[in-house]
Amino acid sequence: MLRSMCVMLVSAVFIFGAARLSFAQMDHSAHEQGAEVSGVDNVPGEAVDAGNKICPVSGEKIDEKMKATYEYQGKIYNFCCAGCSGKFKEDPDKYIEIVNEELN
Repeated sequence: MLRSMCVMLVSAVFIFGAARLSFAQMDHSAHEQGAEVSGVDNVPGEAVDAGNKICPVSGEKIDEKMKATYEYQGKIYNFCCAGCSGKFKEDPDKYIEIVNEELN
């Protein structure tokens, strides 16, 4: 009886751990595939969509299904993928200028 309880306990721990690992991998893979990602730069108030339809980093048209976003100084900027939003974070002013040129 004690042996079967130990087996059940070990099985429960294994199943719980595997479920958590699976969830963590699923969540991370969504980021790698360009799912919508958002960062916040601690700006109070409601953020507004910048409205760009072209990725300021790659120059590619943004696919709504694969786009990534990043909130910076109260505006939400759109990117073709999460990798481009990472490059934006390195030099936001450079890419904001590109977005402004697109929208004008």
